[in-house]
Amino acid sequence: MSANTPPDLSSGASLPERPTLPPRPGRPRRTWLGAAALALIIGAGGGFAVGRATASDASSGTKVTTVRIGVTDADQDYWPVLKKLAREHGIKIETVNFSDYTQANPAVAQGQLDLNLFQHLVFLAGYNKQAHQTLTPVGSTYVVPLGLYSKKHTSLSQIPDGADIAIPNDATNQARALLVLQKAGLVKLKDGGNIVSTPADIDKGASKVKVTPVDASQTVTSLSSVDGAVVNNDFALDGHLDPKKALYSDDPKSATAQPYTNVIVSRAADKDNPTYAEIVKLYHDPRVEKLVVAESKNTSVPVVKPAAELRKLLKGYEKTVTGK
Repeated sequence: MSANTPPDLSSGASLPERPTLPPRPGRPRRTWLGAAALALIIGAGGGFAVGRATASDASSGTKVTTVRIGVTDADQDYWPVLKKLAREHGIKIETVNFSDYTQANPAVAQGQLDLNLFQHLVFLAGYNKQAHQTLTPVGSTYVVPLGLYSKKHTSLSQIPDGADIAIPNDATNQARALLVLQKAGLVKLKDGGNIVSTPADIDKGASKVKVTPVDASQTVTSLSSVDGAVVNNDFALDGHLDPKKALYSDDPKSATAQPYTNVIVSRAADKDNPTYAEIVKLYHDPRVEKLVVAESKNTSVPVVKPAAELRKLLKGYEKTVTGK
């Protein structure tokens, strides 16, 4: 492929892997399309324009609406099933895969993509406030647990006073990791903690362990040198950790896990698009959900929340993120 030739962005296409940011809570990563390819999409102009285009299917004469979705897992087994179901409802889903997932929200905001599916509500809240955008959820997908693992101890009670626990150093996962450790009884956070807590919020005198922030990709490898580590679900699966052997995990069904509900996202102007609502509905078809759960090693918990409720939650998290 020459530098001046736009990449083939047909369903699931990808360029060679690029270094990635700490992951979203979700399934293992494999092959991806990077930010450089996104620049080519945008630079290609009309040739790659998106916009819920509707055309007639040559074989049946029925109207087909094309929806392009930015994802980080286009190679997963549930996508062919979801695409097939959508096609039966007159919707052609095209996936565009990203490695640098900071690019997936701008791609929707700028109209290069119709939807994205890769992030939870806290991540979206942070993006909207930092980028002065109004992207909005049109539906929920799932929540995955965040777990504390150890190679030195087999139970929480074995963790000694002063133990060193590694946690992800990116803001979203760091705060959630601290909340997990608090629920496990290992740290105490000032004022109870929240979705923007940092190690500075730890009440050291009332806490049993100390924490060491590391790059999320290093949490698994750090297990040989620390008493434990809070590990994102995808890195845990990539590192062959058994979720059932985590010393502690937050409950995906609990209220404290609610901010980490993964969502399907659109531009605010398109929040009531019936085609998008249909995609959300099809995502929760039992044939799709079964594969989503299986691919997460039975760790993900499907979540069905009304879009209006998700938007209300998002507004609250945006206020927390900004402190206003």
